[in-house]
Amino acid sequence: MKIVDVKLGMLRVPLVTPFKTALRTVDAVEDVVVMLETDTGHVGFGNAPATAVITGDTHGSVIEAVRTVFTPLLLERDVADLNRLTRQIQGAMINNTSAKAAVEIALFDLFAQSYKTPLYRILGGGENSLTTDITISVDYIEKMVADAESAVERGFEILKLKVGKDIGLDIERIRAVYAAVKGRALLRLDANQGWSPKQAVLAIRGLEEAGVLLELVEQPVKANNLEGMRYIAERVRTPIMADESVFGPQEVMKVIDQRAADIINIKLMKTGGISNALKIADIADLHDVECMVGCMLETSIGVSAAAHVAAAKAPVVSKLDLDVPSLCKFDPVVGGASYKDADIILNETPGLGIEKIEGLQLLA
Repeated sequence: MKIVDVKLGMLRVPLVTPFKTALRTVDAVEDVVVMLETDTGHVGFGNAPATAVITGDTHGSVIEAVRTVFTPLLLERDVADLNRLTRQIQGAMINNTSAKAAVEIALFDLFAQSYKTPLYRILGGGENSLTTDITISVDYIEKMVADAESAVERGFEILKLKVGKDIGLDIERIRAVYAAVKGRALLRLDANQGWSPKQAVLAIRGLEEAGVLLELVEQPVKANNLEGMRYIAERVRTPIMADESVFGPQEVMKVIDQRAADIINIKLMKTGGISNALKIADIADLHDVECMVGCMLETSIGVSAAAHVAAAKAPVVSKLDLDVPSLCKFDPVVGGASYKDADIILNETPGLGIEKIEGLQLLA
């Protein structure tokens, strides 16, 4: 199965409600879609959002990287040479992790298709039924409480609260949501680098003393402040999770070595794709460190790829944050994994199982 063409498209899917964090506000998912076509007629799909404030990738940079750097590496190459191809993709340019991820996802899709096997099975197997949390965007208190109650009514048992803009108001938000869903849902916090180490300790300790039970707190301080992360982890009972602090295997080893976090958040758009995500999970497994598999704000193409990785890497991957399809007004992807509120059912068709993508605008 040889790659004979690389095509690009743009896909836009509106969100039910704006996605708000300490770093940005977004009202739609907008992805660059990569399609690798083969001499056998098979097509592999991958995607990448623009997340400049986190990965540095923009739509323009992703398109340029795929066209000028990755396409020459891929044309006329055999999909069976997967390991060599992924090494070359990772080494072809620094950073540009979302562009690398889009290409890698499409490659792994084709690789699994070549064996007529779902992606999660070719990665090692596992259960095809998964459960995700849902994100409650940072907003005024009444809106966050209403969104949390609505999510619980839809069957979500884990809520991830976005905080980090105003620590005093954050604590009020958390306590209000906790009071509204106590006994019905677990709470995770994501500060998106919005606190200082001392602020984080004060806030988390205060919540603990008030009886607010949190499953974890994600990335409370700046990504490069591993000392600050460790300072927090040593002073609170609530587990601390590293997200933006960890892009690839080297950062994972630093976080583990410095005991800067209790949990690692793996996202394909940060790792540069599936190959490094697998390495991170294996490193964490060796050190008995739990992992979450999460996503950026991408469509169900990339989210499905992440879900397949999560299934194959259980039990070290013990948590999921793959809620974007549930945040969108519709899913443009036909075929593949299915999403019904908190439940994700992986496809049993080859690869990612994608049949077509509605509303895709091909790029010239």
